[in-house]
Amino acid sequence: MTSRNPTSDSSDPLGLAPDGVGKPAETACSSSRVAIVGIGCRFPGGAGTPEAYWQLLHEGVDAVRRVPASRWPRRAGEDEVPRWAGLLREVDRFDPGFMEISPREAASLDPQQRLVLEVVWEALEDAALPAMALEGTRTGVYVGTSWQDYLQQLTLGGVDALDAHTLTGNLLSITAGRVAYLLGLRGPAVSVDTACSSSLVAVHLAAQSLRSGETDLAVAGGVNLLLSGLTTEALARVQALSPDGRCRTFDADANGYVRGEGAGFVVLKRLDDALADGDPVRAVLAGSAVNHDGRSMGLTAPNYLAQIELLRAALRSAGLQPDDIGYLEAHGTGTPLGDPIEVEALAEVFGGPRPEGDVCGLGSVKTNLGHLESAAGIAGLLKAVLALEHQAIPRHLHLQTLNPEIDLSHTPFVVPTDELPWPRDQRTRRAGISSFGFAGTNAHVIVEEAPAEPARAAAAAGAVLLPLSGKTPSALVALGQRLSERLSGCDDAELGDASATLGAGRSHFSHRAMVV
Repeated sequence: MTSRNPTSDSSDPLGLAPDGVGKPAETACSSSRVAIVGIGCRFPGGAGTPEAYWQLLHEGVDAVRRVPASRWPRRAGEDEVPRWAGLLREVDRFDPGFMEISPREAASLDPQQRLVLEVVWEALEDAALPAMALEGTRTGVYVGTSWQDYLQQLTLGGVDALDAHTLTGNLLSITAGRVAYLLGLRGPAVSVDTACSSSLVAVHLAAQSLRSGETDLAVAGGVNLLLSGLTTEALARVQALSPDGRCRTFDADANGYVRGEGAGFVVLKRLDDALADGDPVRAVLAGSAVNHDGRSMGLTAPNYLAQIELLRAALRSAGLQPDDIGYLEAHGTGTPLGDPIEVEALAEVFGGPRPEGDVCGLGSVKTNLGHLESAAGIAGLLKAVLALEHQAIPRHLHLQTLNPEIDLSHTPFVVPTDELPWPRDQRTRRAGISSFGFAGTNAHVIVEEAPAEPARAAAAAGAVLLPLSGKTPSALVALGQRLSERLSGCDDAELGDASATLGAGRSHFSHRAMVV
């Protein structure tokens, strides 16, 4: 459990000033580095926390399953479509009271909006930032989102099924604004739709806002839920989907992608500010870039030259050289056209000579989760962050025979079919993450390991006070049960962290308990 530094300036314990106070909006920051101080996720295969997500990656789990009929009831006259996907569990569950939403409004609320509220809250908790204490601060919200499946479902019942909450519950533009409204934030609230690159474009925009001084804190990521079979049927008709439900990125038998759903968010702060405020830094965004394919073979076709320009622009923004990158998380959808073009562009930029034994890992989390579309980029970014933390590059699944159109023989690239150790050494470890939208908007983000933490003094043994709170008595009991499991076997230092986090890094509600 992470903990904020309890000795930081008590006049502004979050390191954030309300709107109009502190750093002027027009003042650019001195450092281009942006710290990731918190992460939250809900991904297929039960990966509902960063810890569970890493376990899935570490074990090489393929989370794609057959879609149950209860999720996509087959309609009369529907063409036979691949009924495979990486799905979340129980996307219909939501606690509207916690989010101060009436049950009636919640019924008209797109489950994607519900999921964003929950995962943003969890990411802020991971950062040890009390969500309700952010009111009035220049905190930005950037959310990648594309599909409107729930609105399709609502309108099947005709106009009588619509109510006063239908528009605000389903417009994509509302998604980021709902987070800002709930928490009383005063920074930009931007919903981003660049199709499959949406979430990584959102991260890029959030980092740019922090670097310019427009915001002091930002949450960025994306969401994607598969609530209707109509979109899948449309994708199947253009032969984009794998008929056998496996994303075989880089493989000779690659035959299309598999759809997936989920949500992921990062909490971002300028690195200098995060270190000064004692925030837990999980990784650092060194640089990023966004561009468009321009004219290519077709509107949805990838552009080799544009991808090269994107990668070089990201390196320039980070002030790095190609051989500074030790892992590349590819867009890698598992299509026979897109994969070779992407690898060729990566080889042009990162494939030059390196010192003897210096390799660059190459993989795609889509082989584990499917293609999360508007949440795909954030899934890849969080994979890279966790790989840096755990000092290992997870295995890449479903690679039997390399696509004959892909030549890795004169490159430093290694596709790890077994987990690849990636230990800390004297050289800073870095990863590049790509995400491409089928309308032509491309994004690439470079992330590097967090600064080494100073050695901690041994914690004094003794009693520790744990403050708990919940909005209802049952929530308070549930929190106590989860905390008991989480702290089982913890040492004195970890108990001290828990006490500091629960006291200063959480919002406090009306039902409370103190545990010694």
